[in-house]
Amino acid sequence: MQIWTGLGNPGPRYAMHRHNIGFMAIDVIAEMHGFGPVQKKFSGWVQEGRIGSHKVLLLKPATFMNESGRSVGEALRFYKLGTDALTVLHDELDLAPFKVKVKEGGGHAGHNGLRSIDQHLGPDFRRVRIGIGHPGHKDRVTGHVLGNYAKGEQDDLVQMLGAIGAEAPWLADGDNPRFMSEVSLRMQD
Repeated sequence: MQIWTGLGNPGPRYAMHRHNIGFMAIDVIAEMHGFGPVQKKFSGWVQEGRIGSHKVLLLKPATFMNESGRSVGEALRFYKLGTDALTVLHDELDLAPFKVKVKEGGGHAGHNGLRSIDQHLGPDFRRVRIGIGHPGHKDRVTGHVLGNYAKGEQDDLVQMLGAIGAEAPWLADGDNPRFMSEVSLRMQD
């Protein structure tokens, strides 16, 4: 079994924030791959399903970003899984908007959700980094991250989320390079 966690903040006022792109990606994957109903578990919302031959639990922590690790840790402990079974989908300031990269392990680069998971479980987990771009100056980062996507970005956002959902089987198979390549090709169409 694999656990895929999307990072975000709960509640309607945060729904379209760039910081919630992990939640958005999880929702699209669940819909495109016919996952089961949402259940409250592990201090979050989970949906169970299959992607190809792989059993996947999708998790959206309801703990707010700073406590994401608590929710993720509960799920991994319940299923007696190590961090090798964990994939975290999150926003990435250091990637251009709508670029998607996969990375194994690493630091948190100031991302509070990643920092929390790192504190609870260590840094050795797969990350799907979803680019939101940097606003140019560190004083503008908080407003950018906690800002909604603009109307002019909606088409690219929908296209990117659709690409992540459509190419999720490569991620489930552990073929990170193929996943990135196929998502990139879909974004060029």
